[in-house]
Amino acid sequence: MPADYNGTWVMIENKNFEGLMKSLDIDFATRKIAIHLTQTKEIKQEGDKFYTKTLSTFRNYLVDYTIGEEFEEITKGLDNRTVKTLVQWDGDKLVCVQKGEKANRGWKHWIEGDKLHLELTCEDQVCHQVFQKQ
Repeated sequence: MPADYNGTWVMIENKNFEGLMKSLDIDFATRKIAIHLTQTKEIKQEGDKFYTKTLSTFRNYLVDYTIGEEFEEITKGLDNRTVKTLVQWDGDKLVCVQKGEKANRGWKHWIEGDKLHLELTCEDQVCHQVFQKQ
């Protein structure tokens, strides 16, 4: 049985977020605001169906997906691009590949203890975020 991602997770660590945002061509003012925000993730998992909300005082982002089913994702409120997104299990990790105009774009989620890890990649940048379960 894959890991249980259900719950509310509050960010406690955010490494190289600005580098990731630069690789996504996010403007200077938005980057300066975003690096100071604490995000909360709300994840509802029903088998291989995920409903996710990433919340902050600046912007919110919602995305729902089913493991193994590619879909068109519009990253409105992030970098405003359209990408083909595919999320799959790799053991207990969720691994996402996003195909579009940026190379090496995607993310990985995994749980260690009561912490949710998120590794975001784009081109040569890697951002590592850690969330504490509430």
